[in-house]
Amino acid sequence: MWTRHHKKRKIGRLVLPAVTIAFLGYFGYHCIHGDYGLIAAEHFEKRRVVRERELAALVDQRKTLENQVALMSDGSLEKDMIDEKARYQLNMSRPDEIVIFNSYFKN
Repeated sequence: MWTRHHKKRKIGRLVLPAVTIAFLGYFGYHCIHGDYGLIAAEHFEKRRVVRERELAALVDQRKTLENQVALMSDGSLEKDMIDEKARYQLNMSRPDEIVIFNSYFKN
């Protein structure tokens, strides 16, 4: 009876570490550079901060507009406010007046 003996190959010892390194390298790369990785999270954070600033500016603008509407609503109608707003919108004044526009009512 013949028996075959195989030599142990050194390449077989490197297969599992090579697969492990490839696996970790793939997921490590995508953990940093992927769509939801660390770099993308940094970009999302920068955009979030910018949007929060824009939101704060819009909230302030809305409060200003709400105050203007409250001044012109029924019961507390102020003629000076209506006159000022109409002059600004129509860009008109009397000949004996000096008009200095403030950026208060700009859109």
